[in-house]
Amino acid sequence: MMSNNSNLSDIHPTTDPDPSLDPGTVLDAEEFVTAKVTPQGSLENLSHEEVAKLLDRGHGGLYPLFRRCALAVLNAGSMHDDPRELFERFRDFEIRLTHQPWGIKLEMLNAPGIAFVDGKMIRGVKEHLFAVLRDIVYVQNEVVESGRFNLNEPASITNAVFYILRNARVLDSRGRPDLIVCWGGHSISREEYDYTKTVGYELGLRGLSVCTGCGPGAMKGPMKGATIGHAKQRIHTGRYIGLTEPGIVAAEPPNPIVNHLVIMPDIEKRLEAFVRLGHGIIVFPGGVGTAEEILYLLGILLDPANADQPMPLIFTGPASSAAYFQRVDEFIALTLGDEARKRYRIIIDDAIEVGRAMTEGMDRARRHRRKTGDAYNFDWTLHIPTAFQMPFEVSHETVSALDLHLDRPVHVRAANLRRMFSALVAGNVKEYGIKQIEERGPYEIHGDRRLMDALDALLAQFIAQKRMKLSGEYKPVYRIVT
Repeated sequence: MMSNNSNLSDIHPTTDPDPSLDPGTVLDAEEFVTAKVTPQGSLENLSHEEVAKLLDRGHGGLYPLFRRCALAVLNAGSMHDDPRELFERFRDFEIRLTHQPWGIKLEMLNAPGIAFVDGKMIRGVKEHLFAVLRDIVYVQNEVVESGRFNLNEPASITNAVFYILRNARVLDSRGRPDLIVCWGGHSISREEYDYTKTVGYELGLRGLSVCTGCGPGAMKGPMKGATIGHAKQRIHTGRYIGLTEPGIVAAEPPNPIVNHLVIMPDIEKRLEAFVRLGHGIIVFPGGVGTAEEILYLLGILLDPANADQPMPLIFTGPASSAAYFQRVDEFIALTLGDEARKRYRIIIDDAIEVGRAMTEGMDRARRHRRKTGDAYNFDWTLHIPTAFQMPFEVSHETVSALDLHLDRPVHVRAANLRRMFSALVAGNVKEYGIKQIEERGPYEIHGDRRLMDALDALLAQFIAQKRMKLSGEYKPVYRIVT
């Protein structure tokens, strides 16, 4: 459904197909560019010590991390989600950092031509590149090495997340709650993608901003639709926040609509940033990454300490996605129970109703924040159990050791299922996970038969609907053992 004052062609005109969903569109550059760029408006200066760390290629140095993230950002728009293919194609890419009397300058050798127009770097790409530099420097100096944060202690982890977001200036908004987090897959159908844009349009018409994982597919669509809604309402301050982390950014580089990019240190802190920033969450169809996000949020909301948290949660997609959400709903009912199902609503093929429900949710969030004295821009009162905050080190041994049994307490089930889906994400699209699978074969997932049968059916649906990879034949990175 569309509002009476809208036109479908405003959002996805048939004469201008979105190349991020068209596998026939070749965006990858055939040329390599050498260029020098300077920052605009942020991080003009670095200390000599910071520059030395960024150029250090040895163990503990920041250059390998900076190079990987920078290359991913420069290659945004590519139709590939295998980071090794990217790194091999641009194996001669180099990035140098030098001091000038007026500040710093980056020199890039053999950079992807897709990031440039007539020899000049696209402004949005340039902003994303220096966001990478800003966050890598800040996390290393202020979070990892400063001694200010004990990253084994829950409250300190939350403080670290807050400081990273504040440094990135995504907490600057002083308005009413208006930020909707949208989750969903990078590999979705054209019909599903168009629907995410329609929902984004309805959010934009209602003055709501969008936060996603920053990549293509269901992460780009809501932002693209929201830009049209904001334009019609003459809103010039719309926020399109993209949250990512080093392990995933090469497979899901930031789309061009993102105007606030943040690189979080790991997936757990990225997930915490989502739920503390957002005032409501929409879940579109996706694969194992989306399942990880769902299990993370529901596991948190099921904690008795969060019983009064007004977090509107909607699962939505076009009519063709009804079977997808039915399978997800059945899996949640089996693994987490009916209490979990009470925390979300499924809306099929009705973007207007999604927009209305989120607007009502914003009113509840505002009243709750005022009543509790909590900040509008960061949900301090949300309790996140330690099991959901501590990083999960993915390996064949840790995956095999996960306790996946239905007779375990619900919080244990939710935490371990989240970890299991996180491992599948790693095996699908993260460089180290892909390498582990090549060297030792699929991860083995152990659990009781009823749970394993439900998991097998869910993952089989993801594979059949091509939700695991953008292109090519999918080879499972897991083996279920009962």
